Amino acid sequence: MDSMEPAHLPPASPATLVVGSQTYAVVDLPGPFGAEYFRLPVVLRLLLENALRNMQGGERDSAVQALFDWLKTGSSEAEIAFQPGRVLMHDTTSTPALVDIAAMRDALAEAGVDPAVLNPGLPVDVSVDHSLAVEAYAHPDAAAQNLGHEIRRNQERYRFLRWASQALKGVRINPPGTGIMHTINLEQLATVVQVNQRDGQDWLVPDMMIGTDSHTPMVNGIGVLGWGVGGLEAQTVMFGMPTMLRIPDVIGVELTGALPPGVLATDLALTVTQRLRGMGVSGEFVEFYGPGVSTLSASERAVVANMAPEYGATTGYFPVDDHTLAYLRQTGRSEAAIERVRRFMQRTGLWFDPCARPRYTRTLHIALDQISMHVAGPRRPQDLLHYREVPATLDALAFQPASDTDLPRYPIAIAAITSCTNTTDPGLLMAAGIVARKAHAHGLKVPHWVKTSLGPGSPAAASYLQRAGLIDDLSAVGFDIVGYGCTTCIGNSGPLPEVITREAKAGNVHPVAMLSGNRNFPGRIHPDLDLGFLMSPPLVVAYALAGDAERDLGSDPLGHTEDGQSVYLQDLWPTRAEVQACLQAGLDAADFRRDFQIAQRNPLWQQLDAPSSPQFPWDPASTILRRPPFAAADAGSQLGHYTAHPLLVVGDDITTDHISPASAIPADSLVADFLVERGDDRNDLNVFASRRGNWEVMLRAAFHSKTLVNLLCPEAPVAHTRHAPTGDVLPLWEAAQRYRDAGDSLVLIAGERYGTGSSRDWAAKGQRLLGIRAVLALSFERIHRSNLIGMGILPLRLPATHGPNALQIQSGDRIEIDAPASAITPRCDIPVRIHRQDGSITAFTAGAAVETQLEVDLLTVGGVIPAILRDTLAAHPLSNMAAD
Repeated sequence: MDSMEPAHLPPASPATLVVGSQTYAVVDLPGPFGAEYFRLPVVLRLLLENALRNMQGGERDSAVQALFDWLKTGSSEAEIAFQPGRVLMHDTTSTPALVDIAAMRDALAEAGVDPAVLNPGLPVDVSVDHSLAVEAYAHPDAAAQNLGHEIRRNQERYRFLRWASQALKGVRINPPGTGIMHTINLEQLATVVQVNQRDGQDWLVPDMMIGTDSHTPMVNGIGVLGWGVGGLEAQTVMFGMPTMLRIPDVIGVELTGALPPGVLATDLALTVTQRLRGMGVSGEFVEFYGPGVSTLSASERAVVANMAPEYGATTGYFPVDDHTLAYLRQTGRSEAAIERVRRFMQRTGLWFDPCARPRYTRTLHIALDQISMHVAGPRRPQDLLHYREVPATLDALAFQPASDTDLPRYPIAIAAITSCTNTTDPGLLMAAGIVARKAHAHGLKVPHWVKTSLGPGSPAAASYLQRAGLIDDLSAVGFDIVGYGCTTCIGNSGPLPEVITREAKAGNVHPVAMLSGNRNFPGRIHPDLDLGFLMSPPLVVAYALAGDAERDLGSDPLGHTEDGQSVYLQDLWPTRAEVQACLQAGLDAADFRRDFQIAQRNPLWQQLDAPSSPQFPWDPASTILRRPPFAAADAGSQLGHYTAHPLLVVGDDITTDHISPASAIPADSLVADFLVERGDDRNDLNVFASRRGNWEVMLRAAFHSKTLVNLLCPEAPVAHTRHAPTGDVLPLWEAAQRYRDAGDSLVLIAGERYGTGSSRDWAAKGQRLLGIRAVLALSFERIHRSNLIGMGILPLRLPATHGPNALQIQSGDRIEIDAPASAITPRCDIPVRIHRQDGSITAFTAGAAVETQLEVDLLTVGGVIPAILRDTLAAHPLSNMAAD
């Protein structure tokens, strides 16, 4: 049949499924849908289940009709409501979100409403994983030292998080040391199939969730549908609004064959990233199918799924099969829970079939047996290289040392086994340990200028590496565990070795980072590093031993034994049998739950005292936590017909790290001056991410990146612009204040992929505080686009021929935008006119990057926070507080 008529929808009563001695209710799938159901990609079958379970009446019928109509063309303009079962956040996205909630509680109290009525309606897990910095390293006590520094520096913010866990229902904090949020999600939180109570019945439902981090799709590797959203979109879901999404295009990636010996999941993930970016993927769902999927373990699939934001996708989904069940068993799930997963997925037609060929919008074929050892870099994760191409790539940069030095021209400053991407797969950590063991046996040492670190995603890693006999070998070559958090991958790499800093400032070297992370944008890993290569953990160890990024690891020795014998990469590289033997010896399912529970009892965390009041007691002198001015019901819409000055004009690939950095606050910056004036120690300012609860700091941190070029005045210092009426070059926030005082509107103009990178809502909040009403870009990264709308900022897509370089915007030009609230609809056209200083006018039409009616409503009211307050005030016109 060509479409599914509403008359054929399943009845309101659920089907039943008996598992063991228990009887459960389930949505009747595939039920009455027949063969058409199996033509849908599995991700759309999951959205269908969600719609049938959560929607009612005509809206439900229309959603189901639209999902089956999608089969005609593989695309749709229809919107559906998605209701996840839980929310996952990390500390540096949860802090601003929870600060917003605390401020909204204040606004409710000031309106005479009991602040305690405002609580998330879904379970919210927070992982404290983004604040751990690598200061101590290459020492067995490094993890304990770094954890102590972390809690000392962040204790005010951590007390606030503890307040939130006590004052807000349903918020659970996983403290420092418990691991990286996506590893925790895989090992501890994900159930794949949940048991829910509804209408007096036990229901089995798919575990579906959202997370405030772009790498949330890592959980897609075990068949849990989840994706990353900004903190603002998460707030809408927390407080009862579904996530509205256009039924997505779905890219099917067919995998055939099997990975060759010596080739690892990282190599596949980097290949997928390059191939999908080459297709122009931007926001689509990606689903993997074909017989090659069955050759990959669930841990290997999770590595590939994790990189979804790097390949431009919303998801990187692998359906459930026996490998999923094996992973659940490996990480300590009960046999009863595993059997529920098997029975439910098979009953509902969600179980993986390697022979199936669902309908996809577009497809890509990847032959696993054709993949080789790769790296990506030196500035973007999609820039794939054979590992032997690194020397030529660096040589092409033509760096010339200012004077002689004992260091290589491109010394490896950082060699970090970091990030959930690769440290969640025990096989990859075992492979790194085997390289370390063989290097140790040959007597190899890491050169003194290389900063080494091992930051696994889970405390269980220490147990299984120890049991496999690899922990001491890793330590012998400098890869002691530095803690359990994001560390270098998120930019918390700590200070560079002194010799690197000295020689780089002298112009004698161009230092490079080698890491097993997921992003290598200039300045992300460390503010002073603009070159970085992504790779597998064992390759990180190999490069650390070489110390020279220009070394050809395919032909040059990594080092020499005491008697002068050359040692090559092939002498150290692990075989598949060696990795398997270590997994067999090291893994114990009991480790995962036990080590996690031990970490949860972190005494340094438990000793932190926290307020117990329903409202948070703000300290007006705090440089960490301040009530934000935008948390108000009357923030107001920024739509309208207006003429604006451009505050900045920027080029392609402006990341959220450029817009709102997370790395260390430079001691010589204006942001540092602001903090020092308020009593902070210039030499202990922590990272930008630790200040996301203070809007005044984050306003000054907006666009604070050495590598960002403002085309309005390319010669300007960091985070400066030219104030058009006076010609003065000022810090952005000062220029914005002058414009505001004069009643002038502001916009920003950008190139391709504006807002790529992490899902940080402060990248949008900072722009709202600067007074930016609209962002005009050639294209937007999905999450940042959503965050802009969440702050009431209109995203506009420029025509392909009207990018920043073509427009040649000058300081003094003004941008006229005709966007009244009454004219905004999803994907509508918006007239734009550029009034040049010379009196000429450039006119064109931009496209509103607005996908759903809910997004239109949010722009009309001024953003997410005013919408939540409006709805809460409407639901509680009087309260006990007001009555008293």
